[in-house]
Amino acid sequence: MTIETKQRPPRFDAAFKAQFAELVRWRRDVRRFRSDPVQADLVARLLALAACAPSVGLSQPWRFVLVETPARRQAIAENFAGATHAALDVYAGERQARYAKLKLEGLAQAPVHLAVCADETTAAGHGLGRQTMPETIRYSVVAAIQTLWLAARAEGLGMGWISILDPVAVTRMLDVPASWTLVAYLCIGWPAEEHLDPELERHHWESRADIESLIFTR
Repeated sequence: MTIETKQRPPRFDAAFKAQFAELVRWRRDVRRFRSDPVQADLVARLLALAACAPSVGLSQPWRFVLVETPARRQAIAENFAGATHAALDVYAGERQARYAKLKLEGLAQAPVHLAVCADETTAAGHGLGRQTMPETIRYSVVAAIQTLWLAARAEGLGMGWISILDPVAVTRMLDVPASWTLVAYLCIGWPAEEHLDPELERHHWESRADIESLIFTR
């Protein structure tokens, strides 16, 4: 006779809920890192947690690429430098001056570089949920990135998302399949500074919106 063991879902007490709220508030986009290494087994555990994220049709389209080759890291840094120089021309006056002073990456200091791609042609999930909204493949990867971000913060690690890059050029540099689309290039490491407020708010680039202005009823 087979006895089926049912797994009971966890119950989270008030203390855990308060800690989780604190974790979410302290999840920051970090650009200033110490050079101390991050253990490989810790990175592996974080990626395993990231892979627990939801995905459309259970497609699990995330592809994690650890960028460790110095030449590739240098190529990424040069790509960023070109892209940020071009972005500077989009602004003028005081806004341009503020942009020029912002620290927008931690490429030279972060011990872990991670490119996260979406496999646009994955057979997993058999296309479920993607017929009308194919972009949900990339949304699923973003869910994994957010999961990784919270897990890293819980370990005391900081993570920064660099979007000022040419994604097509980056995928060529990384020599990944043509069906993979770059969603994020991430820097991960131990923060050199700890701040509750976002850096862009602290440096007067933008302020956080009032939540009431973002909720609508129809």
